[in-house]
Amino acid sequence: MSEGVISQSTLLDAAFTELPQEWRNKVPAGAAVLEHPPVRFPSYPYEWAPEMLHSAASCTLTLAQNALASSFILKDATPYNIMFEGPRPVFLDILSFKPREPLDPLWRAHAQFVQTFVYPLLAARYFGLDLTEILPSHRDGLELKKMLRLCPSWRLVFPPFLGALGIPALLSRDSETSDPAKYRPRSARDAQEARFLLDRLLHRSRRLLESVKPRPQSEAFSYESGHTYSPGALGRKEAFVMEAVETSRNVLDIGCNAGKFSLLAAGGERSVVAIDRDPVAIGALWTRANAANLDVLPLVVDIARPNGGSGWVNHESAAFLDRTRGKFDCVLALAIIHHLLVSERVPLAAIFELLAQLTTRLAVVEYVDPEDSQFRRLTRGREDLHADVNVGAFEAAARRQFDIAGSCVLTPTRKIYELAKRGR
Repeated sequence: MSEGVISQSTLLDAAFTELPQEWRNKVPAGAAVLEHPPVRFPSYPYEWAPEMLHSAASCTLTLAQNALASSFILKDATPYNIMFEGPRPVFLDILSFKPREPLDPLWRAHAQFVQTFVYPLLAARYFGLDLTEILPSHRDGLELKKMLRLCPSWRLVFPPFLGALGIPALLSRDSETSDPAKYRPRSARDAQEARFLLDRLLHRSRRLLESVKPRPQSEAFSYESGHTYSPGALGRKEAFVMEAVETSRNVLDIGCNAGKFSLLAAGGERSVVAIDRDPVAIGALWTRANAANLDVLPLVVDIARPNGGSGWVNHESAAFLDRTRGKFDCVLALAIIHHLLVSERVPLAAIFELLAQLTTRLAVVEYVDPEDSQFRRLTRGREDLHADVNVGAFEAAARRQFDIAGSCVLTPTRKIYELAKRGR
């Protein structure tokens, strides 16, 4: 807890005077109540880049190994036990720790660890699947049978497939007709043997996890290599954004790309949640933010199709927009609005209405003219569909929800605005 790996927990007094009266009446006799600080912005595994899932898995294994040294064990190992504070994974489920039976040689959460961490990472790295495709419909991870259908048989004799799939497939053969006695708990001969077997299992799990670690992303994928600004225009944009966010504390960067402005905005006491639909971009941003210890939480979210609620009656994992509304005093929408206009056919008025819902104070937005090369690349000869898009129409749509507090011309086809929300 002192290192921030586990959520800070405070044991309330036995009288529970800190709790509201209606809660006290629901606490069973003899129970203990722990209080935790709220996670600033909850996120879920299907919103993480593979690099983040790997970091969460590594955190889980480290805690399992440290628990073993103290005669405890983790009774489950799922990514839903973890959320991120900035780029750092934090383990939340204190009740996952339990005293270990001295003669028990098994880590019963091992299968869950493999299915929810290792197999999704394996599928992402070697089979090209996104976590956003896997995890929403596989809350309990990927089963061995599904992985075997994805994997060509010839690969099963080579690492990491041999240890992750090949050997488990051989061991599970004919399991349905085997003697049920094989599933009865077995004890080691002594505590030392049990501890040795558990220690070896956790070390093998670590090696398996490292074998599916996401590959480093290419340095060619960066904002610097993907924009069309001159050094002067880029400098004006950076200065405008930094001045606009100076008095903000919680920033949402929509369509963050590789996160250049997310990282800039994260200085001082500001925290940033950065979203983009590209997991490669989010993975690169998480790596940079984590290395620099900057308060940036990158998430794989498509703002045009944000994640809805899921789980039992859609209440276990809240919808992205429900988690977002009212949480940020500044929203950045830099070079994203024209994508929503062209690729998603979203009207300008609806875009600014959403921005007004997401920010409590400010929005920093960028206008990209239909004559801009990036706009033309999206329209691909269908410019006539957007003939009504111009600076006047853009500003008129913005003024329905905001006052224009400032603006700056970046290039002949680009302009950036600071918008102050009306009625705040």
